[in-house]
Amino acid sequence: MLVGTLRQLHAAFATAGWSLADRLNPTSSWRMVRAFLCNSPYPTAPFSTLYLFGRGQDIGFQKSIDNSPRRRHHVRFWALSMEHAEAALGTASFWRNTDRPPDDARALWIGAGTKDTGFSLTRLTFQITHATDSDTNAERDYIIAELMKNRVIMDARPVQARQHLPAERVNHYVTDGEVTVASLTATAPGFPLPDPYVNPPADSRD
Repeated sequence: MLVGTLRQLHAAFATAGWSLADRLNPTSSWRMVRAFLCNSPYPTAPFSTLYLFGRGQDIGFQKSIDNSPRRRHHVRFWALSMEHAEAALGTASFWRNTDRPPDDARALWIGAGTKDTGFSLTRLTFQITHATDSDTNAERDYIIAELMKNRVIMDARPVQARQHLPAERVNHYVTDGEVTVASLTATAPGFPLPDPYVNPPADSRD
């Protein structure tokens, strides 16, 4: 979970050498299929859609491994209003929230990181998809280490399951495992923002 604005989030991953994922559409999907089968570089390959807070991810970043589209580190983020998090904590509406905070607002960015290790076939549809590393803890630690190495986050700290986070800094969060929380650092005012990210349709899967 990272705390900051969309501009800070994008700048942090750009500084760390990660690429913003393309929007998922017929053109990017076909390009991904060709790159996947031919093992040709596609550093901004699109993501399939995963859901949290009643909507697909707001933005995603990736870093290819050995310049291959089959192997990559990638992370999806969902924005959550800090005000909503504090007001709805402990209620069903916390998870039913579908509103995305304004791009210039300081928000909680809930991340889900995955490491793609190759390709496989789904059992029911025989669809070609990514095979993933099951150790999501290692991927979380890798992403945080990347951001720390590039000095784009501060105050990174692990939070155990059911541990309360200071309300004045971040929202209380409950999880079966450990969450790493960090604050995004300030960026240059002129850093360009990407085009508004549009949630892609859920017509393919990682």
